[in-house]
Amino acid sequence: MVDIHTHIMFDIDDGSRTIEESIELLKKHIKNNITKIVLTPHYIENSNYNTSNEEKIEKFNILKDEIAKQNLNIDVYLGNEVYVNENILSLIKENKISTINNSRYILIEFPMLNEDNNVEDIIYNLKLSNLVPIIAHPERYTYIKNDLNKINKWIEKGALIQINKDSLFDKYGKDVKKTAKKLLKNKLVHFIATDVHHQETTEFPFEKFERKIQKLVGIEYYNQIVETNGLKVINNEEI
Repeated sequence: MVDIHTHIMFDIDDGSRTIEESIELLKKHIKNNITKIVLTPHYIENSNYNTSNEEKIEKFNILKDEIAKQNLNIDVYLGNEVYVNENILSLIKENKISTINNSRYILIEFPMLNEDNNVEDIIYNLKLSNLVPIIAHPERYTYIKNDLNKINKWIEKGALIQINKDSLFDKYGKDVKKTAKKLLKNKLVHFIATDVHHQETTEFPFEKFERKIQKLVGIEYYNQIVETNGLKVINNEEI
């Protein structure tokens, strides 16, 4: 599995608090055969979650040094989970936020409760600039559960869709689980990721997860959304 959405970068947002916790989470990933991970700390304008690229890169290099020191068989890549705003292109040009591994792909979070009426225009403008927005966990957005057509519109505009693994295991409630399954059955998902934050609140029922998804959508599509598409993102290849 390639995990394109994690909060394993230490001491930046609401994810790993220490480098030791980051290492323990990485070891759990390795145990479950996840050896390529994108670190996507939040970037939310006008909040405490707006760490500069300079600081992120400094911590990223420290973490990579520790990974090498402990001889861990895992590759890490840098990105952001950017809360949607109209300044994304400027933030990229000003080197304040990161696309995934400096690729054309950028992970974007939309509002959980109230739909932003500008999101389709934002998706369109990103595509005009040769960027591909990956929408983070839309199964958790309250306005999606009764209107999957919004997902179709986002995809038609050029976006890709990422759901959380734990959405399929009642972590966020029955409605979210139902929506995630609908998205999968309709093949509106391009990635499944962990969105992991903390060691003590993270469960990894990966064998159950694998069986569940393969039964739902088949092995070929499963492999595409848990590995193939993630590799294409890291390598900046077309999906």
